[in-house]
Amino acid sequence: MKHALSVTRQQNFAAWYQEVISEADLAEESGVRGCMVIRPWGYGMWERIQKLMDAEIKKAGVENCYFPLFIPLSFFEKEADHVEGFAKEMAVVTHHRLVGARNEDGGKGKLIPDPDSKLEEPLVVRPTSETVIGAAMSRWVQSWRDLPLLVNQWANVVRWEMRTRMFLRTSEFLWQEGHTAHVDRDDAMQETMRALEMYRAFAEGPLAMPVVAGEKPENERFPGAVATYSIEAMMQDGKALQAGTSHYLGTGFAEAAGIRYQDKEGGQQYAHTTSWGVSTRMIGGVIMTHGDDDGLRCPPQIAPWQIVIVPMLRDDDGDAAVLDYCRALWKELGALSAFGEPVRVLLDTKAAKAANKRWSWVKKGAPIIVEVGPRDVGEGKAAVLRRDRLYKDDGKLNTAFTLRDDFVGQAAAMLEDIQTALHAEAKARLEANIARDVSDLAAHFKGDEAKFAGWVEVQWARPTGAALDRIVEQLKALKLTVRNAPLDAAPVDGACFFTGEPAVERILIGRTY
Repeated sequence: MKHALSVTRQQNFAAWYQEVISEADLAEESGVRGCMVIRPWGYGMWERIQKLMDAEIKKAGVENCYFPLFIPLSFFEKEADHVEGFAKEMAVVTHHRLVGARNEDGGKGKLIPDPDSKLEEPLVVRPTSETVIGAAMSRWVQSWRDLPLLVNQWANVVRWEMRTRMFLRTSEFLWQEGHTAHVDRDDAMQETMRALEMYRAFAEGPLAMPVVAGEKPENERFPGAVATYSIEAMMQDGKALQAGTSHYLGTGFAEAAGIRYQDKEGGQQYAHTTSWGVSTRMIGGVIMTHGDDDGLRCPPQIAPWQIVIVPMLRDDDGDAAVLDYCRALWKELGALSAFGEPVRVLLDTKAAKAANKRWSWVKKGAPIIVEVGPRDVGEGKAAVLRRDRLYKDDGKLNTAFTLRDDFVGQAAAMLEDIQTALHAEAKARLEANIARDVSDLAAHFKGDEAKFAGWVEVQWARPTGAALDRIVEQLKALKLTVRNAPLDAAPVDGACFFTGEPAVERILIGRTY
């Protein structure tokens, strides 16, 4: 069996990941370290994520808005824990104009910041928007009648990462960030958990990516948060990917920003706030959850094109009949509905060899690829390739030669079956690779980052302070972190794996991206 990619997942997972991105035309380098150009197929996936997620956000009564890219440094300085958590990643603007310097011989040299254009206050390029949105909320919230206040924005953010990888950890990325203010803790916690469940259902649904939802330990909380919750997905190399987070911020940000309201008794109270977000990191998760040694396998719900029709043209008189046949098929398929939406169908008429176009769409992960040649036209058939079942047991392409009418009648159900099959495959892998009987983490992970070891679940007493610091360092030496405490974990029945104290919950431990 000859695969479309030059490197397999087993040979080098990191190199495989980069090759999938390149060969699937998802993204490319931009010329700025850590920043990427997202190409149409990759951005098409993000648009699908945006559309489906935005509908869920609005169902919850959250309204979209937009806030500035530049945030005064003083806004961050009001919240000490928050600024400390992001300080090393902040990009800062200090001048607003450049001038041409002079060389020693009087000629023009490099452009430099104009000393006379120094800003009165440095501006931080948005790493997250709690501070600037908090300032707006302090103006918008006056009375208990103004609460809850529920807003969201789709935007880009900048976090100056030292070690970058496309989609997973980039200096600039796209995301949505929800920010809400509430009368009390209970209402804010209800919103925190609603957002977490929205993310869990979205990952398991449109992304076909199984996740574990749970609370992060104290050392993994969002800077300034009282509690942080995450969804964690297992990639095919056994590492964890934090695919979304939801934070209960308490009143700390409200106190810093002055978000106060008059309660029903006439007193002044600080609002309880939340924030929650997912990003283009989800695309990286989809690649590493579903990709195979031929490229990406894109879940139908987020595929920009769910069915791609490839006419097999020969530059002769028969091409017109093939194109007419394909156009009619394109129209019939486009009239179908799957997942409650019209089926997205592309007729690929680009001037290239049919076999080359087929493999291009295989690498991109188009869920269904249909090839039509002159013989198919004469017999009223089509050659159908399901991307999730690319090969037969003998290693040959698993192409189904089917009557056109039969395929049209089955196409919508086939897309839904592909979605279900991708999720089932990933779910089985996740469940099979969580170990619950490990007594020695070092022996289990063997200190070898390349070894597939999955995750380990242990019992946990929620240590704090110096005890937690010691555990974090112990895990760090093994390149491990606590991912979260699963909300649906079995009840505890023993002692903490690390301290021997009575356990209060179970946690997942693993290597991570």
